[in-house]
Amino acid sequence: MSDPAPKGRLAGTVALVTGGARGIGFGIASRLAMERAEVIVADIRAERGAAAAAEIRAQGGSARSLAMDIADQGSVAAAAATLKESGGLDILVNNAAVVDTVGFDDLTFEHYSQIMRINLDGAVLVTLAMVPLIRSRTAAGRILNIASIMGVRSMPGATAYSAAKGGIVNLTRSLACDLAKDGIVVNALAPGFIDTPMCIMPDGSHEHDAEWFKNIYIKYRRIPLGRAGLPEDIAGPALFFCSDDARYVTGQILLVDGGLSATF
Repeated sequence: MSDPAPKGRLAGTVALVTGGARGIGFGIASRLAMERAEVIVADIRAERGAAAAAEIRAQGGSARSLAMDIADQGSVAAAAATLKESGGLDILVNNAAVVDTVGFDDLTFEHYSQIMRINLDGAVLVTLAMVPLIRSRTAAGRILNIASIMGVRSMPGATAYSAAKGGIVNLTRSLACDLAKDGIVVNALAPGFIDTPMCIMPDGSHEHDAEWFKNIYIKYRRIPLGRAGLPEDIAGPALFFCSDDARYVTGQILLVDGGLSATF
């Protein structure tokens, strides 16, 4: 099923999507731009962000890129200063993260700290820097955090990743309480298995091509819809949370997982 025709629901808004150059981030950035948001594609790799923004413009959307390392306070501060000069922000999508498949027996505190610094602390750093810009521009701001099914469930080999994504889940609820007075609603999406570049394993294989995935999740319908998700499957719910349709929805965690969480 193709995406519905754009209706311009985000006309006049400015949206920042971290990690917006590929995967789920690019899917969300493209969909917000289709609805006439001016999208800022933030990525740690400037050339990758610039290419993604150019692709969105080629599709008819409004987009520009911004180099930003979400785990570096100076980089985040510089990005916030740039956005302040250009007029501020209405929508923040905290999407940037790294995948991790290290279980407890192989975990070091240094590795744990690195994953937390990017996948949880990065979202906190960006939110601290961007909320003043949202407050100064709009009385109806939106923050959307991208968590994971691993933040509400877990599996072997994901100690730090699950801890970080669980932190995103309760960060979302806490921010929803604290920012309600400013008219800012805060929600999160928790994707299941989504086909993105993060699915490429260290040996070059694709996670969804593995026999364990095809047997358990597809053949035996651990995912009831019988397939992995696509970035556009996340983009639709993201649009809802970023639009006025969600003006009375805050502190919510929506699992977008093809029914996976219903089979646990």
